[in-house]
Amino acid sequence: MRISGLATGMDIDQMVKDLMTAERVPLDKLSQQKQVVEWQKESYRELNTMMSEMRTAASSMRLQSGYNAYKAVSSNADTVKATSTSSSVPGSYTVTVNQLAESAKYVSAAAIQNEAGTNAKATDKVLHAADNDTTFELTNAKGQTATVTITAADTFKSLAEKIAGAKDDATGETLGMRANFDNTTSRFFISTKAMGGDESLTLSSFSDNTVAQRLLGGATDATATGTYGSVSFDGIVVDNLKTNATTINNLKIDLVQKGTSTVSVQSDTQAPFDMVKSFVEKYNEFVDKTKGLLTEKRNRDFPPLTDAQKEDLTEKEIELWEEKARSGLLQSDSTVRGITSSLRNAWMSPVEGIPAGELSMLSQIGINTGNYQDGGKLFIDEAKLKSALEEKPDEVMNLFTSGSNGIGDRLYDSVNQGIDQLGKKAGTPGSLIDSSFLSTRLKNLDEQMRTWEGKLETVENRYWKQFGALETAMDRMNQQSLWVQQNLLGGM
Repeated sequence: MRISGLATGMDIDQMVKDLMTAERVPLDKLSQQKQVVEWQKESYRELNTMMSEMRTAASSMRLQSGYNAYKAVSSNADTVKATSTSSSVPGSYTVTVNQLAESAKYVSAAAIQNEAGTNAKATDKVLHAADNDTTFELTNAKGQTATVTITAADTFKSLAEKIAGAKDDATGETLGMRANFDNTTSRFFISTKAMGGDESLTLSSFSDNTVAQRLLGGATDATATGTYGSVSFDGIVVDNLKTNATTINNLKIDLVQKGTSTVSVQSDTQAPFDMVKSFVEKYNEFVDKTKGLLTEKRNRDFPPLTDAQKEDLTEKEIELWEEKARSGLLQSDSTVRGITSSLRNAWMSPVEGIPAGELSMLSQIGINTGNYQDGGKLFIDEAKLKSALEEKPDEVMNLFTSGSNGIGDRLYDSVNQGIDQLGKKAGTPGSLIDSSFLSTRLKNLDEQMRTWEGKLETVENRYWKQFGALETAMDRMNQQSLWVQQNLLGGM
C-alpha cells in the first residue's frame, strides 16, 4: 500500500509521475518509431493491393483469346439466339429451327372434379369418401418403375409431390420427373426432366379403374413421349438434339422457337478496347498514388503522438497532427521508385521480333505518356486505338502477346515482381505468414518496448520505495519532536 505525503506534506504521487515522465522518454521514442513503421507498412500494403488488381487486369492482356473477340447478332432473336466464342469465324449464317427439343409431357385430358362435383383445387382430397387406398405405376424411358400409393390423406398437391419424387422400386434411383397440380385449370402437368425423343413417361396399372378414369379423363392409363430438337445451319441439318442449345462452327446457338434467322459474326473491338482501357486506368491510379507518396514533404516536426499527448488534444487536433505526421514516410523510396520505373519500361519499350512495318510500339495504337509533371501516366487516343483494333486486330494482338516479349507478358511479369518486392518489404495482404522486413522490425521494437516497460516498472518501484523511506523517517522525526515538546513543556 502506497501512502502519499502524510508525513512530508509533499505530493508524492505527482512527483513520481513527473519523474517517470522523464524516465519514459526512451520508451515513448520506441513507441513513436513503431507507429512510423506501422504507417509505412500500411502504405506499402495499399500499393500491394493496387498492384494485385493490376495483375488481374494484366492477366487477360497477355492471352490471345482476349483479342480474338467477336460478337454474334441474330436477325430474329425470337427464333435463334447466338453467342460467339474466341474461335468463331466471321461471316453470315442462315439458321433454321426445324423442331425444338421437348421433354415427355402429360397433361390431364380434362379438368379434374373433386367429390363435390366442382373443379378441384390443389388442397382438395384425391380420393372420395367411398374410395380405398389406390396404387398405380409410373414408368420412365429406361423401364424404371415406381409404385405410387394414393391414401385418404393425399391432396392433389401431395400426389404431385409423390410423382415428382418417385424412385425406382428395385434400385431406389429417381425417375427424373416433374409434376404440378394447377389450380387454374384443375389439371396435372407431368413431365420428364430430360428432353429428347428417347424420353417417355407412363402412368398405368391403377388398382382402382374408377380413380384412374377420374384422374386421367376417362382413360385407365396414359403415355407421353419427348421430341428431339433439330436445326439447319447453312443447309446442314443437325438433329437428335436433347437440349435446345448446341455449338456449330464454334458458334453457340440457342433454339427459341421454329423459324429462320440470319446470324452475323463480326469482330468485336469493344471487348479488347475495354480490356486495355481498364488496365490503363488502374495503372494511372497507381501512378497517381506513388507520385504522391514519393514527392510529399516529410514533416519531422510532427512525430507520432504519445498516449499522454493525445489526452490533451481533441479528436480533430489528433487527426490534423497525424495527417502531418504520416506525410512523406515513403518520400523518394527506392523500392517504390524502382517498381514504377519497371512498369514504365514494360509499357513503352518497343516489342522485339515483330516484322518490319507492323505495330511494335504502343504509341502506334494511340497510347502515350504525358509530360513530366504527369508522373508517367498514360493517355489513350480512343479513336486511334479503336481504329487499330478494327483495321489491324492481328497486329494489335501480337503487340501484346508476342512470345514472352509482348507488352502483356512484360506488364504481368513486372507487376508480379513489384508485388514480390512489396511483399518482402511489408508482407502480402491476406497471407498468414509474414516474415517481411518491416514485420521483423516491428517485432524487434515490441521486444525493446517490453524490456523498457520492465525497467520502468523497476524504476517506479524504487522511487516509491525511496519516498516511502523518506515518509517513514519524517514520521519518526515528527514523533520525536512531539515527544521532546511534550516533555519540555511538561517540566515547566
